[in-house]
Amino acid sequence: MTATQPDLRTWVPTTRELLVDGRLVPGEGPVIEAVNPATEEVTATVPTASTAQVDAAVDAARRAFPAWAQAGPQERSAAISRLADVFEANVEKLTASIVNEVGTPVAFAEVMQVRLGITHLRWMAEAALVDRTEQLGPWHDPVLSYSEVAYRPAGVVACITGYNYPINLAVFKFGAALAAGCTTVLLPSPRTPLTTLWMGELFQEAGIPAGVINVLVGDGPSVGQHLTTHPGVDRVSFTGSDAVGARIMEQAARGLKGVTLELGGKSPNILLPGTDVATLARDIHLRWARNGGQGCAALARMLVHESLVDDFLTASREAFTALKVGDPWDREVNVGPMIREDHRQRVQSFIDGGLADGGEIVLSLDTPVPDRGYFVNPVVFAGLPHDNRLVQTEVFGPVGVVVPFATEEEAVALANDTAYGLAANVYTPDVEHGRALAARLRSGTVWVNGGGNMRPDAPFGGFGLSGVGREIGEWGIREYLEPQHVQWRP
Repeated sequence: MTATQPDLRTWVPTTRELLVDGRLVPGEGPVIEAVNPATEEVTATVPTASTAQVDAAVDAARRAFPAWAQAGPQERSAAISRLADVFEANVEKLTASIVNEVGTPVAFAEVMQVRLGITHLRWMAEAALVDRTEQLGPWHDPVLSYSEVAYRPAGVVACITGYNYPINLAVFKFGAALAAGCTTVLLPSPRTPLTTLWMGELFQEAGIPAGVINVLVGDGPSVGQHLTTHPGVDRVSFTGSDAVGARIMEQAARGLKGVTLELGGKSPNILLPGTDVATLARDIHLRWARNGGQGCAALARMLVHESLVDDFLTASREAFTALKVGDPWDREVNVGPMIREDHRQRVQSFIDGGLADGGEIVLSLDTPVPDRGYFVNPVVFAGLPHDNRLVQTEVFGPVGVVVPFATEEEAVALANDTAYGLAANVYTPDVEHGRALAARLRSGTVWVNGGGNMRPDAPFGGFGLSGVGREIGEWGIREYLEPQHVQWRP
């Protein structure tokens, strides 16, 4: 970063207006506060949308839909490319906004919160050019006819994002919807409104046509419910908890709207015999604890073969010293704060509950957390039965658990023994065996030996309470397309 750090440490976007039909307008609803979770300071007050403004945003998206749907692939691709360029030109400030609004440590924020989103936007710009029409050829019964299947944009999409990755979660939704030819209404979590509101200005700067993307902010469920039940909305895409996702699915069902729900998980990290735990321990813990453990695919349920448990814990004690909790602007820090005090208390309740249930904290940090900010030191439990609340429920914080297993059959059974099924990782000296084992895991994504970064051309989503449908890649775009059979006689 080339800008001076003091400027960025306190920088937040100045945009407080909603984007409706291409214009920035002040919200007419209740005012909410934006809070820096690392300092507990109120950084902004934000007027939210009224239900009338929700109506206006949906109406704008409906008016913009015919022209955007009929625009040529080149036009849609060029618009998404321009937006990626605008994001690229604002990497430093986007990163600062994420650090100061979410509390993500700066080194991680730039790579995984900002540049990853830009990569996905650029891929979606290329995907907008794809002709998905399928020729079915002739059919002779009862007369000769020919058929093709075309894919038509579904309409207006409500894009509702979680607080933990404001840019990426928005990009995964509106990027795919725009590439498909849909128009959108974007609604961020009220816990992190500032980055998304500023994106409204960036949409304008990129020349996105009026009404194609609209940006609202709500003060809670009222605005969201009005949006998800609105008769002018054709699809709803939501990222958040399974409890809220279930309510959104129920609301959308009143209008028979399609839904895409990415709802979290309790993802297993399976360490098979022969795994080099001494080499891998550091990366294992850094991965599940990043973003303060506030990640839906955090691999915090560590299933370790009984022959490896002692060596894994020994290696982990040294590896745990690599976890640094504190000021997210400190480049040595890799674990930032929880998003709010109520969430910090929720995470602490899991720790207290695990101890009350007879669990033992086998890994922890001795360094005290800062006096201000919603920080929690990472801990790892052992000695809890697999049906324990801490083992089964998504904590969304830096709390892990080690569960030993004796056989591979038991490991698979334990891995699948949750209501979720978002992601899993298998560590093994035999990669081909790990790939074969993936077929037995009820997980939307399976990494072998750590896999790689989140590819823009691969689907993301899960089984069970982890959600409905898929985001990202061709699969994500098809969530916003309707197949249309066209049949003709020669």
